[in-house]
Amino acid sequence: MSLEVGLTDDLATCHALRRVVFIEEQQVPEAEEVDGRDHEALHLIAKNGVEPIGCARILISGEIGKIGRVCVLRDHRGQGIGVALIAAALHVLRDLPGVAQAKLGSQTHAIGFYEKLGFRAVGPEYLDAGIAHREMVRDLP
Repeated sequence: MSLEVGLTDDLATCHALRRVVFIEEQQVPEAEEVDGRDHEALHLIAKNGVEPIGCARILISGEIGKIGRVCVLRDHRGQGIGVALIAAALHVLRDLPGVAQAKLGSQTHAIGFYEKLGFRAVGPEYLDAGIAHREMVRDLP
């Protein structure tokens, strides 16, 4: 596999990936997935050669960079692509002046995945699009 992960302006491809994973697979209502904030976000895409297989976005609010909409197509899971997307997002955040912390909302089944990447769960469990989540944070060096 020749994995490449980087910033992208190709929102159409990111939307297509998110539609497959969130709307079709996880049954997230389209009105919740398409929240109107993509224009203010930085977007990352993961490609296996030329094939797009995953994406994520970053929203900046003061000193916090919120990583969200992290998805990997089903046939490509378990191959380190999610790790590569989070690593790339953290790299982008470290290079932004004034950003001191990364934050994300993890589906509860994925908390262990994010803990291995240095995040810690904070606050109570909550529902997002009917799916149990917890906020997770990680300080940036």
